[in-house]
Amino acid sequence: MLYSTSPVAIAIFAFFVAAVLSLSFYLGRRAKSAQGYYAAHGQIPWFINGMAFAGDYLSAASFLGICGLIAFYGFDGFLYSIGYLAGWVVALFVIAEPFKKLGKFTFADALDARFNSPGIKLAAAVSTLIVSVFYLIPQMVGAGVLIRPLLGLPHWAGVLMVGLTVTLIVVTAGMVSTTWVQFIKGSLLVLFCGVLVVLILQRGFKQTPAVNAPTDASEPAGFISTNEYALTQLGATKIALPAAWKNYLRYSLPSGRTVTFRVQQPTGNVPASPILTEAQVLSKTTHGTLVNGLPQSADNDLRPVGTIAHLPNDAKTTGPLGPLAFLRTINDSTIVTWSSETLRDDQGAHQVFYQVPQSGAALLTPGGYFKDLKKEKLPGRLDFFSLMLALFCGTASLPHILIRYYTVKDASAARKSTIVGIIAIGIFYVMTLYLGLGAMTSGAMDPTNNNMAAPLLAKSFSNVLFAIISAIAFTTVLGTVSGLLMAAAGAVAHDLIESFFKVRSDDHAKVLHGKIAAVVLGAGAMVLGILFQQLNVSFLVGWAFNIAASANFPALIMLLFWPRTTAKGIAAAVFVGMISSLGWILLSQQCYKDVYGIDPQLSPIPFSQPALVTIPLGFLTLIVVSLLTQPRQPTATSPLAALV
Repeated sequence: MLYSTSPVAIAIFAFFVAAVLSLSFYLGRRAKSAQGYYAAHGQIPWFINGMAFAGDYLSAASFLGICGLIAFYGFDGFLYSIGYLAGWVVALFVIAEPFKKLGKFTFADALDARFNSPGIKLAAAVSTLIVSVFYLIPQMVGAGVLIRPLLGLPHWAGVLMVGLTVTLIVVTAGMVSTTWVQFIKGSLLVLFCGVLVVLILQRGFKQTPAVNAPTDASEPAGFISTNEYALTQLGATKIALPAAWKNYLRYSLPSGRTVTFRVQQPTGNVPASPILTEAQVLSKTTHGTLVNGLPQSADNDLRPVGTIAHLPNDAKTTGPLGPLAFLRTINDSTIVTWSSETLRDDQGAHQVFYQVPQSGAALLTPGGYFKDLKKEKLPGRLDFFSLMLALFCGTASLPHILIRYYTVKDASAARKSTIVGIIAIGIFYVMTLYLGLGAMTSGAMDPTNNNMAAPLLAKSFSNVLFAIISAIAFTTVLGTVSGLLMAAAGAVAHDLIESFFKVRSDDHAKVLHGKIAAVVLGAGAMVLGILFQQLNVSFLVGWAFNIAASANFPALIMLLFWPRTTAKGIAAAVFVGMISSLGWILLSQQCYKDVYGIDPQLSPIPFSQPALVTIPLGFLTLIVVSLLTQPRQPTATSPLAALV
């Protein structure tokens, strides 16, 4: 069964969580001051901080989301890996050393280093909170996804579990504990994903025959599927469907139950259909057809899917493969992928899943997920390039990543830790291609939830490996969420309460304010994680990158490299970039479809990803406002002139 639990899996998971909490309680004794709570006293070794960068950055989006996108759509999912990794080039060569020299606790410290401006503090704090919230949502969704197969609990229970655990970590020990949790989980994630890739290569591929071939292609008046043929023998009644459902059929069975399935034209001569019982009709799939909209077996559990229909040279198996041979075999094979379609009628929305045989060569070229890359549609291409721009610029603009530079002692350590992070992150992202393709052909996918591709791939080898991978993925969520809560806590306690509202506090109060902010934000993230559970986590993280890149990147770059930048220019750029990108996302076709559940054609936005418009808008705003607010030059008769 796809989602069965085991005592071993529960024990391993409990061990990981207990170890993380024990570490937090132990390290909590070392983080009593504000400097210790928010920046770990600036004494984290550069190698530890580099691996913590990896642990912080390799979130649920990287592990669950990217692997799921590759498993369902092929190479397009890997484009996310490329975009995420490319952003570290900016962080290394542009941001690392200058940023370390500018601040003390938070992202706002860096932006306001030269100005002491309440406007910058407010803008940067609000931006940090909004980016953190949008980044928290996919982490919580990922937590709920993991808990269901591991512990047999519903999605909401997983969200609450990770929310309460990570809030306890942040409240207990702050940045010291967060850093070590991120170091441990980053190291384990890279290590065990490497083990999983080795097992994938050792297993190789095997050809799996199609299940329940369709009816005889010589039948007149079009193609009648196996299930429809069986239904006519049962005395089922055909139900009329809207014209938009031209590829679908629906029948009412004598028992009162209904079945909906997709019809596809077969190729070649195949055996005639058998006469099936009603129970068989309700449990079996056919060529390109799924009964009742879900892949179900006789025991009503989800049927695992993901097969190769044809291997090169008509081989039945390949045996172990090297990394390049693995990709060549995929390229020359025919793979049965899965797709879905949501159709609406007067009875509501119906989601139907069905098989789509594709050539491996097509899956290894762009256009599976970003479909408009293969079409002459400008909005779709702009949407893709806008996303890549957001990933490239957003990495160096994420507040929870940037504050890691304050945990090392100097600029040289900041640069070294960035290099370590890039190496670990780069190795992991290369492995995501093999993990995704391995899941695609593993026979262990859940077509209703692409976020589960990597954990179920591990389960296809053993329950122990599944438990370890799932527990590491869970700690991945813990590490990333704790970093986000730390960034948000600093924004509230340091930037808003102390700097903007001028509430003077001692170290104890500063830490207390941050802990209260972490609790409130953690509770809000739990609610949002439950509401957004159906969306792919990489897709959700793309929104956070768009907002971070639009609001923070122009201000940070111009502060570092344009001497005429002013405080009002920075504040205006942050607010304009943040509001415009957030508004664009909320009005986008993707949001209309996946969040509001209404016709995406009603959206006034031509493409969903805003960075291509909102990042230049942020730069333009900063330049114009800065030029209009330049400090006045002293005149010859002024007292200041005499001092020059």
